[in-house]
Amino acid sequence: MIDRAIQHIKSTAKVPSFSSYEERLHPYIRSVISNVPQATEIEVLGNNLIWQIGNNNDQPTVALAAHLDKINHYGNDYPEELPVKVTNEYIKGAMDDCAGLGMLLTLAEKASKHNWPNLLLFFSEMEESKGLKEHPELLRNNGDGYTHGMGAKRIARQCVEENLIPEQVITLDTTPLFKGKQGIALYSKHWEYNDLDPSDALIESTEKAVGHFISIDARIKIDNNTNDYLHYGEVFNQSREQSVVSVALEPAIYPYHQKGERVFTDDIERCLNIISEYLDSFTA
Repeated sequence: MIDRAIQHIKSTAKVPSFSSYEERLHPYIRSVISNVPQATEIEVLGNNLIWQIGNNNDQPTVALAAHLDKINHYGNDYPEELPVKVTNEYIKGAMDDCAGLGMLLTLAEKASKHNWPNLLLFFSEMEESKGLKEHPELLRNNGDGYTHGMGAKRIARQCVEENLIPEQVITLDTTPLFKGKQGIALYSKHWEYNDLDPSDALIESTEKAVGHFISIDARIKIDNNTNDYLHYGEVFNQSREQSVVSVALEPAIYPYHQKGERVFTDDIERCLNIISEYLDSFTA
């Protein structure tokens, strides 16, 4: 899987899909998913994309999520193709969140070869808040009408409207927690950062999911931080009719929110193996 993931990471990292310009990545994403068996696109507002893979009512559903937008570190004079470098140890470039996109696309391609749950694929706009806060003039309409996390919220609301409610959402992003060292973090207690009052059932289901991840790889660092997983957790659980677990599994990135971000190839491969085994052994 790792070779394919590196190819996807390289291809997506080259595209200047800065916040509010995420549609620049749509052709590549669609070209990959068009070859995935049973993948059906679900219409959604904005620059977001949703696909459903499999629709077996006897199977649970898991959503895999990553964000399309990059922070613009170049200003108005940006290269048509962003720089990417691959070594035996790391991948260097716009890794936030092309690392997540590459993993998501690789897993989508592998789905038909596994007895996995039904999958939903979430590709979101406007996850990054840095550009919106510091340089709104670089966004469309000077940032007017754009809010941090609006993509994940639009995706979740569309799924609720169409009754496409997953049992779990696994967000694939990158974490700054390891400060230059290798590692993988798992975020799970989204209610510590959003406005959700979690039910006892949600807390219990989340703890069970965390335990499942740790049983696969005990080296995972349990921590918390902010990203789209907060919004998926909040929107999907607002009705309290069911408990939708929302977690984020994230390989280390360094430096963070700067040019020349690096992720470790071993971390990417490790994440892919963790998620693959998690889906292989998934029970709702």
